[in-house]
Formats: sequence, C-alpha cells, structure tokens
Amino acid sequence: MESSPKIKLQLFVDRNAEKVIFAEAGKDFVDFLFYLVSLPVTTVFSLLKEKTTVGSFGHIFESIENLSHDYLQPDQNKNSLLNPKAPIYASGISLMLADHDLANRKLYHCPNHWCVTDVPNLLCRTCKGKMTREEAIFVLPSAANTVENGFVKGLITYIVMDNLEFMPASAKNVVTLLNKLNVKDLSALEEIVVDLGVEEGLKLLNLSLECKTVLTSFYREYC
Repeated sequence: MESSPKIKLQLFVDRNAEKVIFAEAGKDFVDFLFYLVSLPVTTVFSLLKEKTTVGSFGHIFESIENLSHDYLQPDQNKNSLLNPKAPIYASGISLMLADHDLANRKLYHCPNHWCVTDVPNLLCRTCKGKMTREEAIFVLPSAANTVENGFVKGLITYIVMDNLEFMPASAKNVVTLLNKLNVKDLSALEEIVVDLGVEEGLKLLNLSLECKTVLTSFYREYC
C-alpha cells in the first residue's frame, strides 16, 4: 500500500492532569472518523488482530477462514466476506488504514444482466449463470472536479472531544464546551500538534473500541 499523507490534530492538554481537554481538527481528521465508521467489522478485525485481544470474534473469523468452499452456497464466496472492500464513498480521504484499491474496482454481472457482484465467477441467484462479464464503473474524481472528496465540507474547524465526539467549532459550541469542562483560561492549556499516519490511525481505532478517553490515552503514549 502506498504511504498515506499525514493529517494534523491540535490537542489542548491540561499538563497538570495529563489529560486532553479537547482537540481542534479540520476536514481531513473528521473524514477519517467517518471512514472508521464505514469499515466492515472483518476489516477492523484484520487491521487490529495483531494489536489487541478481540475475544471470541477471532474464533468466528478463523472458523470461516478454515471452512472448505464445499460447504458454501454456490453464490457465496468467503474471501469477499473476510476481506471486504471499503464502500466507494470512502474514496478521496487523506488517511486510509488499508489498501482498498478503489480506483481499480470492477463489477461483474451475469449473462442476463440480472445480478451484479464485485467478486468474479459467482453464480447468479436468478439465472444460475456465472457472473463473469466485467464492467469497470468506478472512477475517482479528477483534480479538476469541483466536488470535494471525502465526507464533510472543507474550510470548517471542528472540536473533537476526548471520546472522539465532534462538532463544528462555532462560537456557541466553543463557549458551551468550555463551560461544560469548566475551562476558565485557554492560555492555561498546552497546545500540541500531532501528525497522524497509518500507525497512529490504527492506534486511534484500537483505543476507540477500548475506552472513552481516546485522545488522552493516545497523548500519553505518543506525546
């Protein structure tokens, strides 16, 4: 997989408590949070299985992995289940954790054009013909396209909470947040800018499944 560009996250830290009070982020980080939600659960497992305990889900994954194709319905393919492709609407974000190869994705249809899949040679449920006829239909937006990539609009700053809850950084939201957190003086907080690559993105994904103090836990390990 080609190296992904880094994205920036600005942490506001209470040094005395060693706690991240909140963070400021741009479109690229919020797009990344949307992307995490879009990931299939088996993709999340594949990304994290070397880094964390996944309980009994790992045994389910391994059982499917070891099961012979002879036990599957002819229109099913376990590889597409264990290694699903990311949704096409995830294209164009700055940081991806897996090689989704969105640019080269293809669809295959049956001879009668009744069914379509992204896995070649499956049997059509309707006509029982093999879905082998290839169609390359996914084209990533060109640089000349005026429509922004990703999930959210650009040129907007977001507030991100320790638990990754986020909201636009409007004056009202900022004041409400500071009052809620009992922050009287922003100058008392230390500002730390962190660069997030794939390794850091995987850590955030892992922490998001383990705790509610994601940014603080990340800060204590990486900063």
